[in-house]
Amino acid sequence: MEEARYDVVGIGNAIVDIIGRCDDAFLSKHDLAKGFMRLIDANEANRLYGFMGPSIERSGGSAANTIAGLASFGGRGAFIGRVADDQFGKVFWHDIRAAGVVFEAAAADSGLPTAVCLILVTPDGERTMNTFLGASTELGPAEVDARMITAAQVTYLEGYLFDKPEAKQAFYAAAGIAAKSGRKTALTLSDPFCVDRHRADFRKLVRQGVDILFANAKEITALYEVNSFDEAVAAVRGECDIAVLTRSEAGSLIATAKEIVEVRPAPVAQVVDATGAGDLYASGFLFGLTRGLSLADCGRIGSLAAAEVISHIGARPEIPLEKLARENGLIS
Repeated sequence: MEEARYDVVGIGNAIVDIIGRCDDAFLSKHDLAKGFMRLIDANEANRLYGFMGPSIERSGGSAANTIAGLASFGGRGAFIGRVADDQFGKVFWHDIRAAGVVFEAAAADSGLPTAVCLILVTPDGERTMNTFLGASTELGPAEVDARMITAAQVTYLEGYLFDKPEAKQAFYAAAGIAAKSGRKTALTLSDPFCVDRHRADFRKLVRQGVDILFANAKEITALYEVNSFDEAVAAVRGECDIAVLTRSEAGSLIATAKEIVEVRPAPVAQVVDATGAGDLYASGFLFGLTRGLSLADCGRIGSLAAAEVISHIGARPEIPLEKLARENGLIS
């Protein structure tokens, strides 16, 4: 097999996060439920953006966060997603590449505008999110770069993207290319609501095309429609090579057909913002896995990355994760 050029290529929603501060009065004026996320259309995105004050604009999206985290560890990551040829498409293109991620997708000159998530942060640290999924939802098999997937040890699929038939086709196409090339495919279930909408398709994909599954406790119990985490663990063992199951403050559990590895959470002084914890856990786990580390060490590196990202606002690390991992003796 040809040596991999990339450790991981991610396929997911290409979203520009627009992060601004506001007070509670602003939320009330615009009838926004504090601390919640809502889906909005392009007109509402433009209207709200016009009222926001100074903001930080950066590339976002679940899989994009994971690949950016991988790059922060010093890993070789690439991303596949759909952006439009507009202002925010240029922001996404520049920012993700600046994070050390390879992004070669051509901007679409037709269709919906680039996806944005308008994130309003109040003085108490609560984040109120308004998401327009835009062009990211139009990704289909044509955007799946077979050359890039063949060149990656792992292709990482974002469950949030699974809503449209074209995206499902893209996932199956990517998994098929990876399998034929002797590479691995990973899937994150993303959200219990995603699982409820696509349970049968997710189950089929896990059995037939996924080597590594990422899920939290709510997602994995929803997938197998069971009442307890232990029942879900028993159900998933053997369905894929590795099931990586996170449990917040209870740490994580890594299950294969032959063993179960429990990993304690990394210590964190204060949880400021839990956004991105699962994304960054996956980045650390995949970084370790593509370097041949033990499952336990992969889990420890993932926990370290998750602890860093929940210690501040934002879903990207604020300090180089490679430095943090070295200081904690997890990599040499």
